[in-house]
Amino acid sequence: MKTMKGPGIFLAQFAGDDAPFNDLRSIAEWAAGHGYKGVQIPSWDARLFDLKQAAESKTYCDEVTGICREAGVEITDLSTHLQGQLVAVHPAFDEAFDGFAAPEVRGNPKARQEWAVEQLKMAAKASAHFGFKSHVTFPGALAWPFLYPWPQRPGGLIDTAFEELAKRWVPILDAFDEAGCDVGYEIHPGEDVFDGATFEMFLEACGNHPRCQINYDPSHFALQMLDYVEFIDIYHERICAFHVKDAEFNPTGRQGVYSGYQPWLKRAGRFRSLGDGQVDFAAIFSKLAEYDYDSWAVLEWECAIKDAEQGAAEGAPFIAGHIITVTEKAFDDFASGGTDEAANKRMLGISG
Repeated sequence: MKTMKGPGIFLAQFAGDDAPFNDLRSIAEWAAGHGYKGVQIPSWDARLFDLKQAAESKTYCDEVTGICREAGVEITDLSTHLQGQLVAVHPAFDEAFDGFAAPEVRGNPKARQEWAVEQLKMAAKASAHFGFKSHVTFPGALAWPFLYPWPQRPGGLIDTAFEELAKRWVPILDAFDEAGCDVGYEIHPGEDVFDGATFEMFLEACGNHPRCQINYDPSHFALQMLDYVEFIDIYHERICAFHVKDAEFNPTGRQGVYSGYQPWLKRAGRFRSLGDGQVDFAAIFSKLAEYDYDSWAVLEWECAIKDAEQGAAEGAPFIAGHIITVTEKAFDDFASGGTDEAANKRMLGISG
């Protein structure tokens, strides 16, 4: 059995223009000061990281690693959530997602997609320079507007969407394979891969690619009323990363899973700071320990009520308190009578 690493923290929700959140050294020191041992770096945030330089220079990656170690943290892995989203965008969302891209490709979906693919391939090279074994991202979406089958979906529409999604991702997965790094997709509403069934469809379309993995985040499953503990039983062999994020679902006579277009504060389903929601983290950490998950437990903080600073301060001890140091011996070893084959045969009534 293996013990997972942590606590880590995803820096995306905390990075900003004001100190200590506007450069890597300062935000790493801030994270360490709260008790975090690892930081997950958003590769698109130029205030913290230069993805192009990381892809081209191992020396730069070594310098970034050194900055974080001097601050008291390790780097868990890199994130390309925003770039991954742009690998596949339905035209209905072109304008909404344009802001995720570099200014020179906005308004040009083809150029934007090519830019996104190049970003992912640079992330693969950078991950190899760092020696990372996992990477986290979004898969993007072509079929999401057709989630609810009304009007009736034409035959083959979803198959075509997943075939195209795989066609775009397999070369990227191959690049990560060359880098020796898994790609953990965050399974998330708004993506075509939003639950176990859609992950299986995507995985099959990708030819069961060995680098096609999961960034496990129970908050998105809780809001879909999906059994997030059984999910680990089913897909544990494909889980390479873990976002520790809480959520709550409180349906009423007025709204349920879809939450009636309400703002986050008034939604039946909403994200919460760790410990303030309904996710059973004791069961999750136990289940992951049972299956020898030994990578990072990384806080992804999102909450409609609590301040980010308080959420970060409370998150590290919450995760640390849930990480299970796995046992190296059975609890009842004290009562062991040792191994005696002859005695075993006598106890079973086996002669000779």
